[in-house]
Amino acid sequence: MADSSGPASVDDTGPGGDRSRAEPIRVLVVDDHALFRRGLEIVLAQEEDIQVVGEAGDGAEAVDKAADLLPDIVLMDVRMPKRGGIEACTSIKEVAPSARIIMLTISDEEADLYEAIKAGATGYLLKEISTDEVATAIRAVADGQSQISPSMASKLLSEFKSMIQRTDERRLLPAPRLTDRELEVLKLVATGMNNRDIAKELFISENTVKNHVRNILEKLQLHSRMEAVVYAMREKILEIR
Repeated sequence: MADSSGPASVDDTGPGGDRSRAEPIRVLVVDDHALFRRGLEIVLAQEEDIQVVGEAGDGAEAVDKAADLLPDIVLMDVRMPKRGGIEACTSIKEVAPSARIIMLTISDEEADLYEAIKAGATGYLLKEISTDEVATAIRAVADGQSQISPSMASKLLSEFKSMIQRTDERRLLPAPRLTDRELEVLKLVATGMNNRDIAKELFISENTVKNHVRNILEKLQLHSRMEAVVYAMREKILEIR
């Protein structure tokens, strides 16, 4: 059964994060089990704001379909024949840069979660969640959030804490890569604040915050706010208590 608390969210609205709901969210479903794909399509067809535009049975086919269809969301399994979902993530981001990828899998292995995030996935959900939660997660990711099943989010944070506790020496940020203001913004991003709240906290415009976030991601060669949170924790910009 699904965890009643639902997937954990991290606001991931960076450059291009705000989306209009004038058009349905276009979804590509990728899974090597045809019955599972069909089940998802039937369920999502009931959602007026979500449109399944295609399906694929493996990672290689997913890359081709993503290039042709340019979906908003790719809902993809981790382990599939020919080419796995994590391996396909990087290629999909190349052929359809605006697509956001949600891994939907039975794998609760920490290694798969870490590799998926590194490959550019914006969500990691276990197949134990309810069908209603899948639709909710699609909307959240389309709106710029990151979605992780609670049990996986707990493992992620525990691993970050262990990494920090194993390290006696504080590693410093590579100076002068980030300005003082960018460091302030990064700290607030890492606490889960969205752009609007950061703007209020620092008495600057929301557009200025977006520019700072964009610059931070570019300078640190990161792809998302989720990765920025990981970086902040690893570098002890954000202390975990």
